Amino acid sequence: MTSTRSSAFAALILLWLAGNGLRLTILAVPPILALIILDLKLSGTQVGILNAIPVFLFALVAVPGSLLIARVGAVPALIIGLLIAAAGSALRGVAFDAMTLYVATVVMAAGIAVMQPALPPTVRQWAPQRIGFATAVYTNGLLFGEIFPVVLAAVILPLVAGSWRASLVLWSIPLAIIALVIFIFQPGGKSAPPARHRHWMPDWRSPLLWKIGLMMGGANQLYFCANAFFPGYMLQIGHTELIGPALTALNIGQLPASFILLAMASRWERKKWPLLGAGAIGVAGVAGLLLGSSSWVIVGAAAAIGFACAVVLTLVLALPALMVAPDDVPRFSAGVFTIGYGLAMVISILGGIAWDVSRDAAYAFAPVTVAAFFIILFALLTDFSRRQF
Repeated sequence: MTSTRSSAFAALILLWLAGNGLRLTILAVPPILALIILDLKLSGTQVGILNAIPVFLFALVAVPGSLLIARVGAVPALIIGLLIAAAGSALRGVAFDAMTLYVATVVMAAGIAVMQPALPPTVRQWAPQRIGFATAVYTNGLLFGEIFPVVLAAVILPLVAGSWRASLVLWSIPLAIIALVIFIFQPGGKSAPPARHRHWMPDWRSPLLWKIGLMMGGANQLYFCANAFFPGYMLQIGHTELIGPALTALNIGQLPASFILLAMASRWERKKWPLLGAGAIGVAGVAGLLLGSSSWVIVGAAAAIGFACAVVLTLVLALPALMVAPDDVPRFSAGVFTIGYGLAMVISILGGIAWDVSRDAAYAFAPVTVAAFFIILFALLTDFSRRQF
């Protein structure tokens, strides 16, 4: 019994570390972006492209990632994704112009895009009796992976003498270490037979796939677009002093949700009301950003958006392993990521167009708000008690 508990705890630690690997190298860029811009003389458009590449790759490579999982198994694919992402991050440190930076970012993002559909079947393989809780654990790791590079930037930069290149190389090292740790300590040992899957192409005709994918997309676009459009809106209305606090609140606001779900995930999985409540909180948060008359309301609204996105992300990520046959989890997850990140890209573009046409940054949030209602709509339309096997 003790051995079983020890193995289960080790699996959760490995999942938490893998969750960190999903975000560490992506969020390593914002703290040093100004240095990169000055050194490589990047234009605003080039910065926009750099920021868009990861989201684009997450949508584009999810299905090929499912094919890799079908060929080698979920855990080996997870390890391969970590190593590719580590290599891409290190290569960014030797970029000499915008194009080489793009290419290295594509490599890094492709590795992460492989990891994402590998994690749900890994959860099912390592923690079949606690899928909701195990998903909350790796999502908690993902959120910490977003925070560590930002919080530790003040420590890392002096260590590397202010070099953005050395910083990016340094942040690639944890991913390589995580890959090695998973390889050595994976449940069953490194000689454990990989769980292979016969099918890799998502069933695009599945209504459940689109419902879950669009719910995830509603949360993804809300998070990414709030980060992208809020600073411009604050600049327009003359409250630039709120940009830093509100963006910090947006990201830190995810942590309370993650810790609540660590305690409640098993009780909330397959339930409609947490998704409906989170969707309503997210929509209310957008209203607070646009209509808030005080700094406390605006910062609180940003935190509410982060909280809502974390709740939806955690609960939705658990659904493939809970609702479809084990053999279909990787391809179903890949389809969910493709739809979810694809919607985030489309809404981001539509929001930018609305801003340009109206010349008012507030209008960028119109498509964002509409898409946020997808969380509520498709939670109402989905029967979470059914299983497709």
